[in-house]
Amino acid sequence: MSFPLVFVHGIRLSSTSWSVVREQLGAHPSAAVDLPGHGARRGERFTLAAAIDAVAEAVDNVGGHAVVVGHSLGGYVSIAAAARHPERVAGLVVAGATCVPNRGFTAPFTLMHRVLSRQSDGGERASGRLFDSVLPPRVAEAIKHGGIATEVIPDVVRESRHFDPLANLAEYPGPLWLINGSRDHFRTHERRFLAASTDGRLLITPRAGHYFPLAQPTEFARCVLDISYAVTGHHSSR
Repeated sequence: MSFPLVFVHGIRLSSTSWSVVREQLGAHPSAAVDLPGHGARRGERFTLAAAIDAVAEAVDNVGGHAVVVGHSLGGYVSIAAAARHPERVAGLVVAGATCVPNRGFTAPFTLMHRVLSRQSDGGERASGRLFDSVLPPRVAEAIKHGGIATEVIPDVVRESRHFDPLANLAEYPGPLWLINGSRDHFRTHERRFLAASTDGRLLITPRAGHYFPLAQPTEFARCVLDISYAVTGHHSSR
């Protein structure tokens, strides 16, 4: 027996981005959230507090205790949720989210929003073509099916500039896995994230980029399944 997995998506995406990863889990219990302003919640204002609530609700729906897996924006949200609700988060997996979100970090997102929002469809087709070029076809189609919420970027940027992931990690006592592709531009401060954690590990995937969890769904699913079993053993031995 091992803990369920709760998946938290990146900026502009939705729960559908995890559909192929979750297929690879077989019968292992899992859930994927739509953060405020994304997917089925598109049009809502994104706040970190509401995002934390979305993760906590998903954990409750799978039994109240789960391994939370977050990619990119979802990684930062997962860190915040683990700090707020450590009793719900049996283990934490943060992929592609080990860069402190200062103004320099968020500036490219603001520029992207400005450029894409000038297009008649909010940049949805252009974004879809980008995902077609970097992800497996089934993953890209799932992302496009869930919608690409470029309009949420200003809210996310505003919230992220007030978020201190290092302080939040220090508040979470459970086991942590930081997973980065070797070519991921979000790994700038990975050693600081590792040092801030109580019980952390850093895994680097060679020749992989920021979208490693979605670009290699079979490998990532195998990794998080192994982590789920490791977390179960961690809690059984305490």
